[in-house]
Amino acid sequence: MDKSLSSARAILATGLIAALRARGHEAYLVGGCVRDRLLGITPKDFDVATDALPDQVLQYFPEARLVGAQFGVVLVSGGESIQVEVATFRSEAAYSDGRRPDTVRFESQPVRDARRRDFTINALFQDPLSGEVFDYVGGQADLEAKLIRAIGNPEKRFEEDHLRLLRAIRFAARLGFSIESGTFSAIQRVAHQITRISPERIRDELVRILSEGEPRRGFELLDSSDLLAHVAPEIKACQGVQQPPEYHPEGDVWTHVMLMLEGMRNPVPSLALGVLFHDVGKPPTFRIADRIRFDGHAEVGADMTRDWLRRLRFSNEDVEQVTSLVANHMRFKDVQQMRLGTLKRFLRLPHFDQHLELHRLDCLSSNGRLDSYDFVRAKLNELDREELRPAPLVTGHDLIRAGYTPGQAFGEALSAVETAQLEGEIQTREEALVLARKTLDRVLGDSAKVDKISSGTSIPGIQ
Repeated sequence: MDKSLSSARAILATGLIAALRARGHEAYLVGGCVRDRLLGITPKDFDVATDALPDQVLQYFPEARLVGAQFGVVLVSGGESIQVEVATFRSEAAYSDGRRPDTVRFESQPVRDARRRDFTINALFQDPLSGEVFDYVGGQADLEAKLIRAIGNPEKRFEEDHLRLLRAIRFAARLGFSIESGTFSAIQRVAHQITRISPERIRDELVRILSEGEPRRGFELLDSSDLLAHVAPEIKACQGVQQPPEYHPEGDVWTHVMLMLEGMRNPVPSLALGVLFHDVGKPPTFRIADRIRFDGHAEVGADMTRDWLRRLRFSNEDVEQVTSLVANHMRFKDVQQMRLGTLKRFLRLPHFDQHLELHRLDCLSSNGRLDSYDFVRAKLNELDREELRPAPLVTGHDLIRAGYTPGQAFGEALSAVETAQLEGEIQTREEALVLARKTLDRVLGDSAKVDKISSGTSIPGIQ
């Protein structure tokens, strides 16, 4: 987290609290920012809880806007990216949909607000002016003990909002905490309810588990809590799928993936998802011949990955990048034998740095051999941008001007020209046009060639 941005938000939140108190209200920092401050972690966001009603907050701060009318949440802005949520103390009725309370009641005291929250460590209040902490649910003791504990009856907390099942896992993984036994047992009992919430909410929590803190521990907790089978059964299926020991001395596919997750350092979400799913095609392609084999597992895995990403409503950009990571991860074994043109095309895949990092993690979590990784790194240092992505020597417009009709043959001709250019076999426009003509005539057949000659059409620059 950018410390300067966090500091700006802290200053805004403290100023809001001081202003509210000057008008006779109670107001405190609350939730994750208090937890993180007590743990010595730079908070990302700052939230304020107060007995002031939403209409009063809007009146006091003209730059504020209502973002959660039913829940009494007002957003106050202090500049670009500097925003603080101010929420009225509240208690809540039943959650019929497993996501939101049916009704809320505004309260005048913070204790009622604390008791409706999810985990004890997220229900702490703090006076930023004095530093005093107000704890109504034992959150400070659980911070000391490094425990994630649901407030009150854990099963009731999870039935209120099923997303809390995943949030418990995320906090435990991110903070390195354990989940209190009663809370963990409740997660196991109601794990199936996670499927009742929207795919988008599941998606966002899984991405945060993958990219915040300890993703391996997060997924091991997802597994032991019985949540994994509901949110990513394709990954669960990797357990017990053996691999050829000469290539994978570490063990089964699950163990291999967990080692890769453990090796990641602050990954972007698409890379983290690529690591998680890169071998998802192995279970359905497993067979034993001369040795254990997974024929076509990258292609099968890419299709499975695309289906899962679409099921959880990932963006098209994420779907394409993660699927590409899975589909191409086996190509590294051939890089030292690739023709130069093929290699260059491989190296210019979008976000190739992610492909390379996935391959590094793949090697270090299996046989440890980095020959292909080092070869690719050397090639990337050797080749400049112009060599990887040279300006085209000939275009479709050139072929049209030469009298050819656009069609599938254009793609083959232009691809042949680009390959020769990448291989260093041609350097000029004239050479490119000659090759394009030869390719088109071969693809289109002799009749097309005769038509060109009879019509007297020639390609500019070629006699």
